[in-house]
Amino acid sequence: MKITVVGAAGMSGSRVIAEALGRGHRVTAVLRRRRPVALPPEVTAVYGDATDTGLMTKLFADADAIVGATRPDPGAEDTVTATTTALLDAAAEAGTRILFIGGSAPLRAPGGGLAFDHPGYVPAELRTIAAASIAQLDACREHDADWTYVSPPALLEPGTRTARYRRGGTALVVAADGSSRISAEDLAVAVLDELERSAGERHFSVGY
Repeated sequence: MKITVVGAAGMSGSRVIAEALGRGHRVTAVLRRRRPVALPPEVTAVYGDATDTGLMTKLFADADAIVGATRPDPGAEDTVTATTTALLDAAAEAGTRILFIGGSAPLRAPGGGLAFDHPGYVPAELRTIAAASIAQLDACREHDADWTYVSPPALLEPGTRTARYRRGGTALVVAADGSSRISAEDLAVAVLDELERSAGERHFSVGY
């Protein structure tokens, strides 16, 4: 499979690339800045902005699947919807499926309501980016592109690849102790599993 990863230099995008290469897929990384030293040499690097719909359409037309792993710089959270819509437009024009790695804020929390409304899952300092993830999912729902939106749990951080995780539909995946977490490496496992064998869900969550 030929996979194009937009936001390839970030925590999630870089792990998706590593997982895809480990499974024998061909990967193109879309980068805004210079090639990261850690980017494997077998990855094709392309430089450009995610909102450049013309360039993205050309790249996506040569891919079997796209992973949107972009994340705004602090203070630029209001750009998320425009970036997402541009990627959706390009994917639709190219006729290629796009999978977004989003946020946990739009998920249903234990006991009711959204995770966004529970400080234990979305602390005050993360509410701006969390609100952006809700807007991102809304942008997907309003678009006719072939999209999938993956919500990580409340805590996503670098860790160990165990290849174990649970899917939770549109609900936050919570462990018996109340925690909601996954490593970026195992999120990448879930992303590649979905690309290789889609469960047919537009929006799903993962976690331990």
